[in-house]
Amino acid sequence: MKKFKSALMLALLCVSGIFFHNFTLPEPDDSLACLNLPTEDFSPVKRNGKLEFAEKQYSVFTQMPLDQAGFPVITDELVIALKQQLRVLDNGGFKDGRLAGDPGFTYEGMKEVIELLISRAGSQPNDLHHYLDAWQSWGDDKKKNVYFTGYYTPTMKVKKTKDKKYRFPLYAFPTDWEGALPSREEIDSKKVLEGRGLELAYASDPFDIYVMQLQGSGMVEFVDTKERMLFRYAGENGHRYRNIQHFFKQRDDLSISNVSMTGMRRFIAKHPELRDTVLNFNPSYTFFTPATGLAKGAGEVPLMEGISIASDPRYFPLGSVVLAAMPVVKDGKVTHHEYKILLPQDVGGAIKGAGHVDVYCGNGDMGRKKAASLHHYGRMWVLLPKKNEQMAMLE
Repeated sequence: MKKFKSALMLALLCVSGIFFHNFTLPEPDDSLACLNLPTEDFSPVKRNGKLEFAEKQYSVFTQMPLDQAGFPVITDELVIALKQQLRVLDNGGFKDGRLAGDPGFTYEGMKEVIELLISRAGSQPNDLHHYLDAWQSWGDDKKKNVYFTGYYTPTMKVKKTKDKKYRFPLYAFPTDWEGALPSREEIDSKKVLEGRGLELAYASDPFDIYVMQLQGSGMVEFVDTKERMLFRYAGENGHRYRNIQHFFKQRDDLSISNVSMTGMRRFIAKHPELRDTVLNFNPSYTFFTPATGLAKGAGEVPLMEGISIASDPRYFPLGSVVLAAMPVVKDGKVTHHEYKILLPQDVGGAIKGAGHVDVYCGNGDMGRKKAASLHHYGRMWVLLPKKNEQMAMLE
């Protein structure tokens, strides 16, 4: 009863306008927060960022006037990213046509949104509702809650030549393979690609390779030749992605208290006899290609920390623009949300549907820590131009 009263009081305070955007909760025992979202979204927020009392949506995207949401400042960094997003469109990142739950994506429309935001550089625009509409995603649970996770560019030591320590290969895409591509177990355990000249390098730990495959790319340092280069995503084997966390959740006989990547790495180090069984639980496999320069996503432009996202292109096409209420996390809890512009510039085998996006968190150990800390919920809207008849009514 005490919890219910606290939640009800917070909800009433939110509706009355006492709590605003970027509010930090004063630590009641149920740790609910509130966000300056559209009127119908005024609701307490759980520790994981989910809306407490959200109603179910019946369409993948629901149209909403943009003036019912907040908007961030168009910074110089964001302008650079937006100009890169024009390149994503010109690189063929989007083809006109119906998509899943399509609110009306077109090349011309997405370009118009990008150019409009660039024209507002250095400001926190308050007139965009005259030109743009926001289409809210129904999220992970069809109640507007979008799951935000993070990814990064790892660094790994490798060798050109196989030896007793560096003996686990990273493969290029097998372009001459006939039929369905092999699974992870067939590639790593049965070694069906061995001897085809596809080996790009050899690592000392297959878990490191697995992590790089999940991130989609990584920097490699050759300890034998002193070279340093980027291994970029070159495609997948087409097998459905399965999160290896579920392997541990299905095994009551295994004792593991932490199923984060760090926790699973620690467990495998203690139980090397289970390594292949754990990794082969996920049949999906990522191939690489050597490259120079910065880490790039599927949109063929450099990824920018805190702006570039990997998304399912059936819902958030490469080249589109989204407004997000991003969860801000402290000590594992969502304290508040911040409005940000995010740009779909990448894809990922684990990113499916309209309720999950992966935010790029940077390079190396710092990027890894940021990515590991983000597994919370917020809200997301696709930005699209108003239709001609709407513009005519405004004029």
